Amino acid sequence: MAVDEIMHVAVAPPDMLEANLIKEVAAIVKKDLYETRLMLVGKIPKIIAHYNNMQMAELAARSLKDLGLVAIVCENSKLRKLSHCFRAHTLKIGQKEVLFWDNVGQSITMESRNTFLILEGRIQAYMETGVTRTRTKLNLPVTILTGGIPVRHKVTEKTGDTYVQAECFLRLYDRKSLDPTIEILEYHCDYSFLEAEKDPFSITNFNTIVKKIRDIFPQAVFDDRLTEPHEANLPFVTPRDNIEINCKLIYLYHLAISDLGSSA
Repeated sequence: MAVDEIMHVAVAPPDMLEANLIKEVAAIVKKDLYETRLMLVGKIPKIIAHYNNMQMAELAARSLKDLGLVAIVCENSKLRKLSHCFRAHTLKIGQKEVLFWDNVGQSITMESRNTFLILEGRIQAYMETGVTRTRTKLNLPVTILTGGIPVRHKVTEKTGDTYVQAECFLRLYDRKSLDPTIEILEYHCDYSFLEAEKDPFSITNFNTIVKKIRDIFPQAVFDDRLTEPHEANLPFVTPRDNIEINCKLIYLYHLAISDLGSSA
């Protein structure tokens, strides 16, 4: 860890938000009551304070835990780092494991005993509309070289617009890393393995996959709070960098309460 590493302290919003709690938290993190209250509402863990060293961050987190809050300490470099994982294109359900393939044929197996968290959410996807057409166009330089004899060549053109819409994702985690082991994206998955269960609509197929994975990994924690519009900032869908941070904070939250022997 770098000497000047910034340490973040995050808290999971409590079920009941009382005035006394807001005051006590505000005193610990040295913020005003209004700002503190905003940080303590919602469902996603939020970064509530920043410190220049681990000792100060852990001291603040300990005080927040004494108030009954779930407090998380995380290094800035780890929180901001882009996640790397295996992006599944298709899969096969086994008895206690799932075999995933990417779009180039590489595979990875996720076993039930190693799956800690199943995280479902929505993210922004860039989609294109329009058609691709091929037409012939006069090749002026070559035409000049041939003394004026028209020479044409084929040109491929794409017409249409790019728009943004919400795309569902599913991430599977073990207990070893902040990075997900597997990621499935709604519009990047081949659903043909569903066979008779395959539906014309991608969201229906995606939901079928979610159910099958939850059934095969019953001991894993399931979290879908990032599918809620007010949590994922939909219909103005959440940018990927925000999603990365939210996913990591949710993972750390579940890891923290698991270590305490609590349930999600």
